[in-house]
Amino acid sequence: MVDLKIEEVIQSTGFCAKEDIKSLSVMKAGMTNRSYSFYVKGKRYIVRIPGEGTELLINRRQEYDVYKKIEPLDISEQAHYFDPATGIKIATYMDRAHPCNAEDLNDVQICMRELRYFHNRKLTVSHDFDLWGQIDYYESLLNGQPSCYADYQQTKSAVLEMRRFIEEQPRERILCHIDSVPDNFMFEKQADESIKIRLIDWEYAGMQDPHLDIAMFAIYAMYDREMVDKLIDLYFTEGCSHLIRMKIYCYIATSGLLWSNWCEFKRQCGVEFGAYAQRQYDYAKEYAANFRKEYRKEFGKDYA
Repeated sequence: MVDLKIEEVIQSTGFCAKEDIKSLSVMKAGMTNRSYSFYVKGKRYIVRIPGEGTELLINRRQEYDVYKKIEPLDISEQAHYFDPATGIKIATYMDRAHPCNAEDLNDVQICMRELRYFHNRKLTVSHDFDLWGQIDYYESLLNGQPSCYADYQQTKSAVLEMRRFIEEQPRERILCHIDSVPDNFMFEKQADESIKIRLIDWEYAGMQDPHLDIAMFAIYAMYDREMVDKLIDLYFTEGCSHLIRMKIYCYIATSGLLWSNWCEFKRQCGVEFGAYAQRQYDYAKEYAANFRKEYRKEFGKDYA
């Protein structure tokens, strides 16, 4: 049963009158938001309602600025309404579209090509995505409650030790998606039956190193080491240096800790992510160890 208040929310945006809304239905809940599908005059739309605790996780003004920046590029969903105060967004529903299948290397290859094409545009906005700051911030949202992982402090220390290595490597600073996960790459069939790739949901986007976007794809897809290396090779068609690969391993570990902290906060809000949450924490531990092995291979000594 759909909450009738959703119709009032849609009407309050000025997008349409309540009586024009047809076939309002709940869609599968996302990790951050709740979404509803509806029709107006035969056309289908999707309204996004921010979920529990989202106001502490997302800066909607920054998200709005990103959407304005990418709007001329026609690379994302068509947003008809966006309130930077509430985060409510109404967009055209992509009826003839499906997300990337992370197990299909042809799909993944296409996504990495499109991601690199986007990165090569070298867009800029006025805000950063502070990877290290966000780890601490999400942890602070637990209000002193201990992590559910007994070895959390040890894992966090191992991840933070890699910061120096990351910052010693060459890095660009451009607009990155940050949430560049398989589900956010949509394969949309056009009127002429051609396929257009759309990269949707730019809530976390900001200035960062584009190689972080590769790591984000990998950990959401829950790739093992072999698939991580295949992913890197699909992005770097010209070949990837060992140092860049090591840096991406660092980003995988760091991103795992980031989203593990995010999941712990969402758990306090009553939202559980089960295997996904555990896997993010495991990435932090596993890839901190992988990095150290690769460092010894590269330099013949332990990382210190």
